[in-house]
Amino acid sequence: MKKNVIFIILIINAFALTFCKTSVNNSEVIVYKDYIKLKSNSKLTINLVKGKAYNHPSFVIWQEDLEGNYQKTYFITKSYASGIFEFQMQSDSIWLNKKGESYQPAALPYWTYKKGLINNKTFVPTKENPFVDAYSGATPKNNFVFETLNISKIKKYRILLEVNQTWDWNKFWNNSKFPNNNAYKHSAQPSVIYAVTINEKDSVYLLNPIGHGNPTGENGNLYTNLSTLCSAKEIFNSIKIEIK
Repeated sequence: MKKNVIFIILIINAFALTFCKTSVNNSEVIVYKDYIKLKSNSKLTINLVKGKAYNHPSFVIWQEDLEGNYQKTYFITKSYASGIFEFQMQSDSIWLNKKGESYQPAALPYWTYKKGLINNKTFVPTKENPFVDAYSGATPKNNFVFETLNISKIKKYRILLEVNQTWDWNKFWNNSKFPNNNAYKHSAQPSVIYAVTINEKDSVYLLNPIGHGNPTGENGNLYTNLSTLCSAKEIFNSIKIEIK
């Protein structure tokens, strides 16, 4: 138990040192290709360049219609989709140095409620009820490119991305804000949501932040005030979509 406690302290200290001042190496590009479902002659490429606060985030990319109705998910980090994380959560403050099941409702709440129940049982993916209706992969350590031929035939739709990192505190989102909520203790600054509208004319699009998710994961609301966030807005440097 003493080793586990020491490991937890080291992790917390590492995150504390990154408060709005982190830096990363942006040299390598990792490409995921989802060519399983061929529905179009066009290819959609999503290019994510990591920012200076990038540190093993969870994120998801999905599609909606213009009215905000969920349609499908393109990509989701495997840990959140499966409920199995690199560090197993044992309680609200103890993480073990081994892979295992963790329940993180505050990680990606906007997408979680948008996509609806899994197996009519739970919104948040778990080991017993994972989310399997998307291409999933490990959190990239470097820049990330996702390619797919599974493109909608409708003329206009929206593509969104939600991203979150654990323990990224700041002066506003501090560890005393929701003292009795374990989900918030793991999340700190809430998830950031990006979006762009795809049309039939343009071929290049940039996603911009439109708000943040619920800090405790209790609902799927969108909160448009981003002035209280700092490093959470620097996880990605840019998010670009190209359609060819």
